[in-house]
Amino acid sequence: MKQYSKVTPEGTKDVLFRECVVRRRIGEELAQFFSQRSYHEVMTPGLEFFDVFGGFSVGIPQEAMYKTTDKHGRLVVMRPDSTVPIARLASTRLKDLPRPIRLFYHHPVYRSHTLLAGRSDEMDEFGIELLGAAGLRADLEAISAAMDALRLCIGEHFRVEIGHAGVFRSLARRLPVDESVREDIRAAIESKNYAELSNLLEPLGHAPEVEAMRRLPRLFGGAEVFQSASALGLDEETLATLSYLEKLYFALCRMGLEDQLIVDLGLVQRNDYYTGVVFSAYVEDAGEAVLNGGRYDRLLEGFGCPMPAIGFSLRMDMISAILLQNDDSTGETGTDVLVHSDEGYETLGFDRIRQLTDAGLRCENSVFSTREEAENYARTRHIAKIVFVGTVGTEEQEVRL
Repeated sequence: MKQYSKVTPEGTKDVLFRECVVRRRIGEELAQFFSQRSYHEVMTPGLEFFDVFGGFSVGIPQEAMYKTTDKHGRLVVMRPDSTVPIARLASTRLKDLPRPIRLFYHHPVYRSHTLLAGRSDEMDEFGIELLGAAGLRADLEAISAAMDALRLCIGEHFRVEIGHAGVFRSLARRLPVDESVREDIRAAIESKNYAELSNLLEPLGHAPEVEAMRRLPRLFGGAEVFQSASALGLDEETLATLSYLEKLYFALCRMGLEDQLIVDLGLVQRNDYYTGVVFSAYVEDAGEAVLNGGRYDRLLEGFGCPMPAIGFSLRMDMISAILLQNDDSTGETGTDVLVHSDEGYETLGFDRIRQLTDAGLRCENSVFSTREEAENYARTRHIAKIVFVGTVGTEEQEVRL
C-alpha cells in the first residue's frame, strides 16, 4: 500500500455530511442576501499564473503559494488570495462596466502555513468586493455588510475591530529604519508582542513617532481611543487619518453597531495592498479572525485599471465549525421514508419516491432483496417509516426502532 493513500495532505481535511449541509446552507443564504444588495456572483479560476501575484506587493510570500506548471512550462499557483484575481478580472473583462462594480464570490483559497501548525491550508471563503467607490459611504457599506453577514451566519455573538492602514504607514515612514525592520515592527504590533516591539524601538530614541509606535498596539477600545491618540504629538497626516477613522466610527455607531464595534489602532493587516480602513471580526470560539477586510485603492493600478476598492472575506470553514460545535441540531436531517419495491415492481417504487419527494419528504430507495432486510436497515438508520410497493399496491409500515 502507498504510504499516503489513506490520508489528506497537511492543512486539509475531508468535509462530511452535516458540515457540508451547513456550509451549503449559509453559502446560499449569503448569496441571496448579497444578490438582494445588487452584488453579482463571479468565480475566478482555482489556478492563476504566478505573475498575477508575483508582480505586486500583496503580502503573500512565495513560499506560502502552492505552485506547479502548465503544459507549456509556465508557472501557475493555486489561488492563494481572492481579491487579487478579482482585481485582474475587473481590469480586463469588467473594465467597461459602469462603476461602482459590486461582486461576491464563494470558493476555496490555498496557502501553505509552514510555521503555524494546526492552520488550514485550504480555506473556504465567501466575500464581496466593492470596486470603483471611495469615501465614507463606500466604507460604511462594506463594514455594515460584513456585520450583517456575520449576524446572518452566527447571530449577535461577534465583535468587529476597525483600524486604518494609514496610521502605521505614516508613522513608519518617519522611522530611520529599513524596510525589513519596518516589517518586524509591524509584525510585533500585529501580534501585540510588546516585548519584541520595545526591543525593536529602543535603539530609535524617544521621538514622537517612536513613542506613538510604541503605544499603537495598546490603543484599542471605544471613542476614548481617539482622545488618547491625539495626545501623542502626531503629525498632521496621521491626525487627518485618525480624524477620518473617528468620523467613520461614529457613523457606524449611529447605525446601531456600537455594541459590536472596537477601534484598534494596532490592527495592521499583513496584505500590503491595504491603503485605508481595515477591519477584522472575531467570535469567542475561534482562535483567529473569521473575517478580514479593508480598502485597497492602489491594487488595480498594477493591472492598468486604477480605481478605489474595498472588500472583505469571511471564513466559511471556521463559521461552519463554530455552528456545529454550538448547535447539535444544525446540519443534515434524517430520512423520512424508506421505499422498498418487491421484485418486478421497481419502476412503481421510483414513481412513489417521486410523489413523496414532491410532497417535501426526504426519501431513500431500498436496494435490498427482501422486506425483512429493508426493515432491519431502517432500524439501523433510525428511519421511522417504510413504504412497500408490490402485489397488493402500496403499504405503509411504522418501524419499531
